[in-house]
Amino acid sequence: MKKIKINIGRSKDHFGAYAENVAKIYGGGDTIEEVKQSILECIEIVKSFDDKNIPSALKGEYELVWKLDVGSFLQYYKGIFNQTGIAKLTGINEKLLNHYASGLKKPRPAQAKRIEAALHQLGSELLAVQL
Repeated sequence: MKKIKINIGRSKDHFGAYAENVAKIYGGGDTIEEVKQSILECIEIVKSFDDKNIPSALKGEYELVWKLDVGSFLQYYKGIFNQTGIAKLTGINEKLLNHYASGLKKPRPAQAKRIEAALHQLGSELLAVQL
């Protein structure tokens, strides 16, 4: 199955997204939910083009992979994860995480990977929980 990588990023007043590996797929909105819906609508529009103008990745089965930048992630999940908790998971200073969330600073790639690895570790631990 083909994977279509959708990058979601935040600007000062909205979120935007584009397909990293497929042309013609763009979206935007005030929230990540709106961006995702916008991308899905865009895909449906592109799939309605005549066959020669539809990207090959949209022909047949495909999976959307949503990629968020660190600031967008922190903003989107702020009601679930707070900076204190993420700081505990990652070992990254809480003040620095706040700068990432507000957009004042962007993390270096190594910092972004560190956050991602800590979240994946947490996800693995949560998948192993039985209640």
